[in-house]
Amino acid sequence: MNNEAFIDAPLPPAMAIRAEELGVKKVNLPISKLFALAVLAGAFVAVGALFATLVTSGGFVTRAADGSILTTVAMPYGIARLLAGLVFSLGLILVVVGGAELFTGNILIVMAFANGRVTLGQLLTNWTLVYLGNFVGAIATAILLFFTGQYAFGGGAVGMNILATGEAKTALGFGQAVVLGMMGNSLVCLAVWMVYSARSTTDKIMAIVPPVAAFVAAGFEHSIANMYFIPLALLVKQWGSPAFFEQIGKTPLDFPHLTWTNFLVINLLPVTIGNIIGGAVMVGLVYWFVYLRKSN
Repeated sequence: MNNEAFIDAPLPPAMAIRAEELGVKKVNLPISKLFALAVLAGAFVAVGALFATLVTSGGFVTRAADGSILTTVAMPYGIARLLAGLVFSLGLILVVVGGAELFTGNILIVMAFANGRVTLGQLLTNWTLVYLGNFVGAIATAILLFFTGQYAFGGGAVGMNILATGEAKTALGFGQAVVLGMMGNSLVCLAVWMVYSARSTTDKIMAIVPPVAAFVAAGFEHSIANMYFIPLALLVKQWGSPAFFEQIGKTPLDFPHLTWTNFLVINLLPVTIGNIIGGAVMVGLVYWFVYLRKSN
């Protein structure tokens, strides 16, 4: 037995073949199974997002002997973004290791389509069903988390972070959101691409964390994560308790961009377009061209 062959990770040409075969399998999953796995993926990404929100909420507080706050020092921006990225990667780890269907990762099915193994109808059906399932899973998680009252934790710091995140995302320009989405899913798809070289669970986790941490730290956009971030912020804005808003010294009027229309039209639509371009063109079709394209 050749132990070296067993230990060595597959090289990119073999990874491309694996990506193609997985694409064929994904489009042939039964609809009920595909949708259920997509709901799971939406929930998994939401778990990563709530983890990222929690670890970046508030700051370092010093108190006097009587308990009164003396100073509040915010975490340095770069460190906060790094921590957010590292813990957010839990979402994709759960998807890949636990088994689920994520729209942004399934963009790589375009490799099988470009090679003639998948029809356009199969490709678009898969993307549509998975996208809808992801939406259900992410927004259901947001609703459940709202009813936990977690937004009031940390003296309202968690809720303030939720609102600030939702406001920032819904204030983006359309073109800016497209490009941020392109960059975000190019890194997510690179993480998925590198998983195709993995031989163990440890390999998969190590392949996922750096690209996902980079995309979050850089402030790029991910459509499925935004299906959790923004609806949760909207719920807090619309239904958060008066005591919470008094605690943070804000009112719902302080978050003017945070509306359902802006969520769907100003953020989710352009970010989804960007995610498709970033994953399909910047990653999937490039690797198809290099490793799978049939030369004359």
